[in-house]
Amino acid sequence: MTSPKRAQSRLASFQHAFAGWLHVIRTQRNAWLHAVATILVFTVAIWVGLDRLSGAILLVTIGLVWVSEFLNTALEAIVDLASPEIHPLARVGKDVGAAAVLISSLVAILVGLLILGPPLIIKITSLL
Repeated sequence: MTSPKRAQSRLASFQHAFAGWLHVIRTQRNAWLHAVATILVFTVAIWVGLDRLSGAILLVTIGLVWVSEFLNTALEAIVDLASPEIHPLARVGKDVGAAAVLISSLVAILVGLLILGPPLIIKITSLL
């Protein structure tokens, strides 16, 4: 027997997941920054002919940022539901969630610079 709070099928589970994805894209301004950065990084990686291992590292790093953003959005919704009034601990929860996104984003920038920097410099100087 399934719980009334659980999806009735695998298809319904995927529908809920995509609804969550759309919610993040529609409501979170930083998600748009992540999307632009993701497209930019993949474009540069293809342009410089990045090897598969480096591409995989970038993919995992980008995934970390997206997962952080999604979990932060979920945390904010739960905090708002549990504490509709302003409360110092609610603020701490939201601030820590935002800090997680910031940390993962900064790490992604550093990884991106380490991996894409050298081949990008070579590619640009070869064009000049």
